[in-house]
Parts: sequence; structure tokens; C-alpha cells
Amino acid sequence: MTRPVRVAIVGAGPAGIYAADALLKSDAAADPGVSIDLFERMPAPFGLIRYGVAPDHPRIKGIVQALHQVLDKPQIRLFGNVDYPNDIGLDELRTFYDAVIFSTGADADRALDIPGSGLDGSHGAAEFVSWYDGHPDVARTWPLEAEKVAVLGVGNVALDVARILAKTADELLPTEIPANVYDGLKANKALEVHVFGRRGPAQAKFSPMELRELDHSPNIEVIVNPEDIDYDAGSIETRRGNKQANMVASTLENWAIRDVGDRPHKLFLHFFESPVEILGEDGSVVGLRTERTELDGTGNVKGTGQFKDWDVQSVYRAVGYYSQELPKLPFDVASGTVPHAAGRVLAGGEPMESVYVTGWIKRGPIGLIGHTKGDANETVACLLEDHTTGRLPAPAQPEPAAVTEFLESRGVRYTTREGWYRLDAHERALGGAQGRERVKVVERDAMLDASEPGN
Repeated sequence: MTRPVRVAIVGAGPAGIYAADALLKSDAAADPGVSIDLFERMPAPFGLIRYGVAPDHPRIKGIVQALHQVLDKPQIRLFGNVDYPNDIGLDELRTFYDAVIFSTGADADRALDIPGSGLDGSHGAAEFVSWYDGHPDVARTWPLEAEKVAVLGVGNVALDVARILAKTADELLPTEIPANVYDGLKANKALEVHVFGRRGPAQAKFSPMELRELDHSPNIEVIVNPEDIDYDAGSIETRRGNKQANMVASTLENWAIRDVGDRPHKLFLHFFESPVEILGEDGSVVGLRTERTELDGTGNVKGTGQFKDWDVQSVYRAVGYYSQELPKLPFDVASGTVPHAAGRVLAGGEPMESVYVTGWIKRGPIGLIGHTKGDANETVACLLEDHTTGRLPAPAQPEPAAVTEFLESRGVRYTTREGWYRLDAHERALGGAQGRERVKVVERDAMLDASEPGN
């Protein structure tokens, strides 16, 4: 083959960009070369980093600098504001590319199968994250009338949700939050936030840094009940074998034995409380019922038959993300992933021709952002093996111009890498006028306008 290997990557978040990086570092990048087009349904790249990370976590957002280094490579083009499959489908992608990698992530809420989940005031954490991160496809307002709020889950997303609910709007103003989010948080009435986990401190999935950050706010009093500090043989083994779990447990122990201070917003971390029902009245949340659990010796828990009703007026379900099903690709509903073998998509147990997955759509929404690199390397290795062994059919129209002509014929208003930099500069200018690093643009049309040449 004398032309470069043409690869389409659907999803320009960390998973997609890491896959592009792996391709550029492969032997194929030298001979015959690779040509990569990133397709992203949002006008801006970076996916989870832009729309899934809390705005008061600038260290995590620093990953964007590394992603930019990949995105700036001349072998890569960005097509933002292009939706799969409405703007371009699998058949068209196969017409233009030797291979297609799907890295569409997971941005929906995993269902919590308990009574009352559908009540007004019961929210998915992913919805709330999208709101405070300025996602263009969600409502511009958020109901924040509850004075007492429950957050279900003991992962980092639960901590993000709890922290944003417990902080004041003015604490978050120096971040990139747009005006509608600041105004919404300014009206937030929450004075108590209760985080619930069904297992114990040793099984919490918080990262130590995320947990400790709860205590940094001058407005948040973090409270742990000493009765919730308990370990069995399995828990002790977990602490001994997992440095992060041990650090989390130690932090919780220290908080459990200290005196409660006088900071205005109280954030309670509850363990051994399994949610069994969200209580409602006239269609709205009026409480949460939990069953007390106890350790069974292995680190798992069992119910005790003791129930408690908690006075809360809103519940946030932070029990995991879930991927959207992709048309023309198989989908495992239970895991929320595309069936695959080392990244090769499997349909009926057999590899689909020239179609691959990486990231959370491949392995589920677990692990940190950096773990996605291993997924990308594995998937790209399989793709290149299929290329070298002749298992990838040649596309009918491999010319790069064929893609732009197709999108323009469809009337797709797509953005480019250069357009992203114009939007980036526009957001930084908005922030600079207020003494802030950035103010995020929310409306899709406004994002597209700022991406146009001359802006």
C-alpha cells in the first residue's frame, strides 16, 4: 500500500485521542503512514475532561495539555459537531476509512432499581454533572430547592456531586462555570448533604486526594459517625493490599474521632447504609429509606433487617455511568458495553470487519482517565495486526477530501482543530474580562459561531 492507513475514530475524548496517539507511535506511522480523522458530536473535543470533570479540579483538567500535543499532530483532523449515526453512519465510514474505532465513552446514568427512583427530586448524577459542566444539550436551570440532600454512591462522582452541592457559588466562581450555573448554585438551599454507601470505609471507591479535598472548603464540615468505622478480615486484607484504600480508611478514621466544627454546610459520609427506597409524596421526594448492613467476614455485607428513614428532599444517584447503544454495533445491555475481543468488535461471536472499540464503551466506566491508554494500545495493536495480515478491506474512497465533501453535501456544520482553538481563545477572553482563566460557552450555536473564521 502506498497511501497512509486511513482510520476514523468516533469520539474525541481521552480514549479517542489516546488511540490516535497509539497509532502515531506505531510502525505503521512510518510506513506507509497513518491518517486519522476524529469525529466528535460536540463542537469541542476532550469529552469527559470538558463535560465530566468537576470545575474545581484544575489538576485533572491539566490532562488537556497532553491531549493537545496529540491533537496538534499534522496526521490528525478534527471534525466536531458531527453526530454518529445521524451525520455519518457506519457504512459511510467504511467507505472512507480502512478501520473505524469507536471511543464514545459513557455519559448516561446507570439505573438504580429501587422504588421511587422516578420521583421528582430524584436525579441521576450524570445529569447534574452535565448541567454544572455547561453541556449544551441539557437544561440551563437546575432545581436546588432542597435543604437536605442525599447522594447515593461512594465513588469520585458521588464526591464531586456532594462537594458541588455543599460549596458556595462564590467558591466556584473562579472556575470556568458559566453564568447560568453560577446563578443556579447561588440559589442553592442545601445545608446538609448526606452521602450513603452500603459497605464500609475499606470498600469505598474514593481516591484519597478527592476525599481529602472535601475538607479544604471553609464552608463544609465533613462528618463521619464513629459507629461506621468497622472492619472484618476481608476489609483488613483490602487495606493491607491496597495503599489507596488504606489511605481512604485512615482519613475517614481521623474525621470520625474529631469534634464537629461550626462550618455552615454539613456533609455527612454514611457507611453500612443500603438504599432500599426513595420515599415520595405527591410525586416528589420526601425521604430516603436505608437498611443497615454489616460485614460478613469477606469484605462484603449483608442486611440486618434494621431500616431507617432519612429526612431529605432530593436524591442524587451516583451509582455509575452507562454507555449509549451504537446503531449497527452489537451491545451488551447488562454491562453497557460493545462485545469485543481485545478491541475487535464481535457480532455473533465473530469479529466485525474493520470495526474496533476502546475506552469505556469497551470495558465499562471503571478506572481513572489514564487507564484508558492501555485500552487504546491493545485495540490499536489488533487493528494494525489486521492491517498487516490483509484483513482490512480497502475503502472505496480513501481520499481525505471525500469526507469533507460528504459532510458538506449533508449540510453538516462541522468544526475543526482550528475552530476549536478559536473557541478556546474566545472562552479565555470571556474569562480574562472577569479575572478568571476561562468562562465556558454553553449554547451549541454560540460555540459554533465562536469557532468560525474571523472570531
